[in-house]
Amino acid sequence: MLIMFGLPIAQILIFGYALTNEVKNARLLVVDPTSDVVSKQLVQKIDAGSYFTVTHIEKNAQNLEKYFKNGEAQCALIFPENFLKNNVEPSQIQIITDATDPNFAKTVINYLTAIIVDFIQQPSDGQQVTMTIKSEVRMLYNPSLSGAMNFVPGVIAMIMMIVCTTLASVSVVREKETGTMEVLLVSPVRPIYVLISKAVPYFVLSVAIFIVIMLISNLMMGIPIRGSLLIISLINVVYILTCLAFGLMISNVTASQSGAMMISIVAIMLPVLLFTGFLFPLENMPLIFQWIANIIPARWYFLIIQSVMLKGLGLVDVWMELSILLGMMVLLLVISLRKYNIRLE
Repeated sequence: MLIMFGLPIAQILIFGYALTNEVKNARLLVVDPTSDVVSKQLVQKIDAGSYFTVTHIEKNAQNLEKYFKNGEAQCALIFPENFLKNNVEPSQIQIITDATDPNFAKTVINYLTAIIVDFIQQPSDGQQVTMTIKSEVRMLYNPSLSGAMNFVPGVIAMIMMIVCTTLASVSVVREKETGTMEVLLVSPVRPIYVLISKAVPYFVLSVAIFIVIMLISNLMMGIPIRGSLLIISLINVVYILTCLAFGLMISNVTASQSGAMMISIVAIMLPVLLFTGFLFPLENMPLIFQWIANIIPARWYFLIIQSVMLKGLGLVDVWMELSILLGMMVLLLVISLRKYNIRLE
């Protein structure tokens, strides 16, 4: 009944409200050295729509990279100092976008270009200057607009989540089905050691899978690794342990391997695909779906690995996301221990 009625209803709601490739509320940084009337009117026109939200207005571009690295800006609009003084050549505005997601970058450029063209063709009452504006585009982190730059970190998050959680979800429940759980229960082994012993083989396999995926991504697909390999390895150890803890929790609350597999697949596949952020921008989704995305470990891992691997950030820049992932790991482990029954029903 749950599969027949619950799943279709959930899918139609998610696909209807959440899945869209258009850009909404993109975080825009404006660099306006002179703050003249025309530039203010253009910024107001951009901010008035639902596509962009002006988060910062600066006088110079010194802190531009910092805003992009910490996620406070996804795109930037830079006015020249002589925006209205040069009447001989067309005024030139620079558009800079975070191109780790190529589709997002292309959409942002198209939106901003269309707004600028509309601003020139339909001047407001207060605009007294007839001018020509040209836009210069710059792509950060992914000048070639390679789609693999965005999809590879997302696919890594999805593969590790599916492999670790699905395999671990049948580890404890298999003992119940094969009748060997009684041996574990009468032995002097503490529950924490049972769970650790179940997780260790899958942890080793998951680390090996991650190494293979990174080698393929870097050597065959040309994905750059700009951050520290040590930091990337630490992040992946935390993520793998979180996924394994999630799988152990599922294994402790189910009574059969088929039930554990069903729960792990339903609880992983659709949420990871939709709410991680590598297929569909989370900013476009209703607020309730954004809240749901925050409880999915793959969502935080994707943000961290994208920032460290593609942008070259360090632990100082991703400490909050990593802390959330660590908190999820501890919480899931505690729940797994609490749900480990020392009595057979």
